[in-house]
Amino acid sequence: MHTESSHGKQYHIACARGDLAERLLVPGDPDRVPKIARFWDTAKEVSSNREFHSYTGTYKGVPVSALSSGIGPACMSIAVNEAANIGVHTFIRIGSTGAIQPGINCGDVIISSAAVRLDYTSNCYIIPEYPAAANHEVLLALIEAAENIGIPNYHVGVTATTADFYAGQGRPSTVCGTCDMSNLVPTLQKARVLNLEMETATLYTLANLYGLRAGAVLAVFNSHISGEFKSGAGEENAIKIANEAVRILNGWDAKKKESKKRWLYPSLLTSK
Repeated sequence: MHTESSHGKQYHIACARGDLAERLLVPGDPDRVPKIARFWDTAKEVSSNREFHSYTGTYKGVPVSALSSGIGPACMSIAVNEAANIGVHTFIRIGSTGAIQPGINCGDVIISSAAVRLDYTSNCYIIPEYPAAANHEVLLALIEAAENIGIPNYHVGVTATTADFYAGQGRPSTVCGTCDMSNLVPTLQKARVLNLEMETATLYTLANLYGLRAGAVLAVFNSHISGEFKSGAGEENAIKIANEAVRILNGWDAKKKESKKRWLYPSLLTSK
């Protein structure tokens, strides 16, 4: 199916070229979009169709947009494909997550360096052995942003992306299925995976395949260790980090362009 309407808008996200900035924040929850835009200098609603709600504006003078992806890897795939079709080159996911390691508490923030591909959607695009990794520039910008803002409890490491919230994350199911997922969390814990969520691996895989940049910053709503659940905990910190990362990337991109360099590296940032 052709994804562009007669008005030039993408079929699902209902945005056309020029509607979204080149650097895009991607929350799952449509209600998180106006929360993100509250920190901008200027903001206007662009579209609202199904789970895809978008705003565009500026943050500290830098063009930025936000587009919700909805829940799950298939919806993230739609958001990435259609946003990339109209010129977006950098994606930062702002999501919620469940921590599976001790020492990570509700309200903390996780910056995902890579993701385990249990999403299945990314398998439609490439073999399972292909890695789902964050872009190094976006990853560093998110860490820099957390430090600049003074966020005390942030963690950096590997995320696991699942296709389902219940049985897919090892939660008990009322239906006796043929697939036993009870060992999933213990296995991931031994592998030093920090958390479970449902979109990041899809985002990273598609971004790398398409030559785009992607990162993710996730607020910890739930701890699988303590059983604690606090909806909204850490959400504002994750939003602040993502917005600030856009400003940082804008400066670094300008530095690369001025220096005629393709890749960001530490000494480039300190050179005059």
